[in-house]
Amino acid sequence: MSRLSQKNPDLQFDEVPSQESFFDRVKDLIEEIKELYLSDQIPWVVGYSGGKDSTAVLQLVWLAVSDLSDEQRSHKPIFVISTDTLVENPIVSMWVSNSLKRMGEEAKKQSLPITSHKLTPRLQDTFWVNLIGKGYPAPRPTLRWCTERLKINPSNEFIAEKVHKYGETILVLGTRKSESNARARVMNRLQSKRIRDHLAPNTTLPNSWVYSPIETWSNDDVWTFLMQVKNPWGYENEDLLTMYQGATADGECPLVVDTSTPSCGDSRFGCWVCTMVEEDRSMRAMIQNDEEKDWMLPLLELRNALDPPNTPDKDRHLRENRRMDGHIYIFNGRPVPGPYTKSARENWLREVLKAQIHLRENGPKEVREIELIAVNELEEIRRIWVLDKHEIEDTLPSIYSVTTGETYPGAVLARDSVADQTLSNILKDICENDVLQYQLVRNLLSIEQQHKSKLRRKGIFKKIEKVFQKYGYENDSVAVDEALERHAEIQNIMLPDKENKTGKNQRSLPNT
Repeated sequence: MSRLSQKNPDLQFDEVPSQESFFDRVKDLIEEIKELYLSDQIPWVVGYSGGKDSTAVLQLVWLAVSDLSDEQRSHKPIFVISTDTLVENPIVSMWVSNSLKRMGEEAKKQSLPITSHKLTPRLQDTFWVNLIGKGYPAPRPTLRWCTERLKINPSNEFIAEKVHKYGETILVLGTRKSESNARARVMNRLQSKRIRDHLAPNTTLPNSWVYSPIETWSNDDVWTFLMQVKNPWGYENEDLLTMYQGATADGECPLVVDTSTPSCGDSRFGCWVCTMVEEDRSMRAMIQNDEEKDWMLPLLELRNALDPPNTPDKDRHLRENRRMDGHIYIFNGRPVPGPYTKSARENWLREVLKAQIHLRENGPKEVREIELIAVNELEEIRRIWVLDKHEIEDTLPSIYSVTTGETYPGAVLARDSVADQTLSNILKDICENDVLQYQLVRNLLSIEQQHKSKLRRKGIFKKIEKVFQKYGYENDSVAVDEALERHAEIQNIMLPDKENKTGKNQRSLPNT
């Protein structure tokens, strides 16, 4: 046995000739980390995703700091952060949560200045609030609304808070140049802008620096280190290797702090709802390789339903012709699909609840209390449906009760915010089951109810005008026809005849 440090017994490895040069580099790297840690008062924020690269980096930092004297250790704080999107692969989510808990306990026992923090998106930014509540379609390369809300914002807000408190931060990441050509280009570009050794400027966060200790390591280097050096917070790195072996041979899901960081879509571990790729190979592999993980099958099926393969127009039939602002946009002679329809949003809610029931009944004991969709998300979705979208039928509680067989756990809405079933039926009868006319009357009643108790009814006329612009048509076909006519008129005015005839410079123009 040889040691990387005479003080720390965790720094042991099985020395063989082929590994000597690598572990010499590891020893040098640990010394580099110690020197950098002691060189200033700037706190460190270590990004931890639970994957191999971030585990290796955190392990290096942990070992380096633990090799310092008690006085040196208290030099400055180290914050370990992990972003939970709330739609993570359950296996990985449990691994990360348990790891963070163990880190906190062990750091206290070892008197280290390390604290662990699990970050989550703001309620209004969660995946289900946006998809089921607002009706955002499943993310696509042309509409990637998830990454910033679920990953970038939580980590950036945490870092910005520490910058505000301490003046600066150093962000320690497990990014490696060998991950991809794109990653290498970004890292090389930032490396040329370094004004201090090892520290590159963060392009999106002011007063924040990036330190990438293993930037030159290969994939084999990472695994050699993890398999040969004991995990200092008491987790088994062999279990991490097993988790990787159970999935595909891609990378890991990194801590995302800007849009240049690769999406989890092409990585091994990411969100189980991810529709940025054709299929979730990691979850499929986990299920195929281990029959004890077939309890996750409903998640895979729901993910595929969000992004049906080899289907023309995919989910167009589930989406409204109008966009979020109520306008109909025309492109290539067709309306651009808008948000999910009311019935589609209600169906997605049922499917999520069904999957949640299945996991609780068939999964291991660790997931018996799992929440695929939390109560506070249900409450926010309900608020959006009733107050923002004026869907005063208030169908969410009954959907929950019928699907789960349990009483809806949320609060009771004010009576003047919702309509009972009798009133809804009366309105439908009056409108002779004309959907647009029913929505017009329903939304007008909802707006009136929301403003009736206010001393100032500011903005009510604009809201009423928008309702008429959206629903004031004989039927949906008439609305689309008028939008097409209006689009053609605008093009004739704005574009030269020659360009109109050749089809060049066509634009997607709004029509009300």
